[in-house]
Amino acid sequence: MAGSGSESTARPSAMTDVARLAGVSHMTVSRVLNDHPHVRPQTRERVLDAMRKLDFKPNIAARTLATRRSNTLGIVTVDTTLFGPAAMVYGFEQAARDAGYFVTIATVRSLTPKAVVSAVSRLREQAVEGVVAIVPDDAGADALRSVASDLPVIAIGVGDGIDVPTVGVDNAAGAAMATQHLLRLGHATVHHVAGPQSWPEARERLSGWRQALQAAGAPVPEWLVGAWSARSGYELGRQLVGDEVTAVFCANDHMALGVLRAFAEAGRQVPVDVSVVGFDDIPEAPFMIPPLTTVRQDFGALGRHSVDLLRELGASAEADGKRSVRLRPELKIRRSEARPHG
Repeated sequence: MAGSGSESTARPSAMTDVARLAGVSHMTVSRVLNDHPHVRPQTRERVLDAMRKLDFKPNIAARTLATRRSNTLGIVTVDTTLFGPAAMVYGFEQAARDAGYFVTIATVRSLTPKAVVSAVSRLREQAVEGVVAIVPDDAGADALRSVASDLPVIAIGVGDGIDVPTVGVDNAAGAAMATQHLLRLGHATVHHVAGPQSWPEARERLSGWRQALQAAGAPVPEWLVGAWSARSGYELGRQLVGDEVTAVFCANDHMALGVLRAFAEAGRQVPVDVSVVGFDDIPEAPFMIPPLTTVRQDFGALGRHSVDLLRELGASAEADGKRSVRLRPELKIRRSEARPHG
C-alpha cells in the first residue's frame, strides 16, 4: 500500500512542477498533454518547454486508458540507407516530436503486402493514432492497398497513383526546373541519368525532364537508368563522355557524383566542357568538386505536412481519403553548370 501511495503522488507532483515553471495551472498542463484544442500556441509552447527542461515523462499507458489516445504516430519504412527515404523518416520523426507526438518505427526488409500489413498491425497493437508509410517503390505502394481502413494511413514518396492520401515533392516540376535551367544556359539538349523505373519518383523526374525538352522543341536523347548509387552513376557516366554531350541531369545526387568522376577520368571538365545537375541536395552536395547544382527537397516540410494530414484524417471521419499534397522543390545553383563551351 505504501508503494502504491508514493506512486500516485509522484506523477501529480511532476505535473505541478511543470505548471509552476510554465506559470500555468495544473489543468492547462493536462490539456497540453492531451492535445486539447483550446490552448493558445504560446501557452502550449511554454508548457512543452517546461517539460523538456524538467525532463518530464508523461505516463503514456495511463493517459491512453483515460483519453483513448496514445499521442503516438507510427512509421512503416523499408530497411534502406538511401538518402531520400532515410531523410523522409527523419523529417517526419522531427515534425511529429515538435508537434508533441511520440514516434514508433516498424521496419520491413521487403515491401510485400504481407510484410507491410504485418508492420501496420504491429503499430496498431501499440495504439498509434496514425501511420505514415515511406515505401518508395511500386511494390510498397501496392501493399498499402491491403491495409485495413480503420486507421489513418498516408504515404510519402509514392506518387499519386494509389488510393491513400499522399505527401510528396513535385518531382516532375523539379526535373523540369533543372532541365529548363540548362536549356536557358544555351545547351542544345540535356541527357538524363534516371532512377530505377519501379520507383514512382524516378518516373516522375523522367517525365518532367522529357516534357521540358519537348516543350522547348529540343531533342530528347535516350535516357539511361541507374540504381540511385554513385557506382551506377559512374558506370552510366562513362557512356556519356563523348563531346556531343554538354549537359546531364541526374535523378539524384549520388548518381551525379558518379557522373562527375566519369567525366573527370575522361578529361572532360565540369562545368567548362559539360554541365551536371542533380536532385535531392544531399549534405555533401556543396562540397563536391565542383559544388553540385541540384534540386532541393525540403524534407522538414514533407514531415510537417504529413503530420498535419494525419491529424486531419484522424479528427474527421469525413476527411477526403484521396488527398494529395505536393510541395514545390527549389533549384540550388552552385558551380557544376555553365554555358556550353565554344
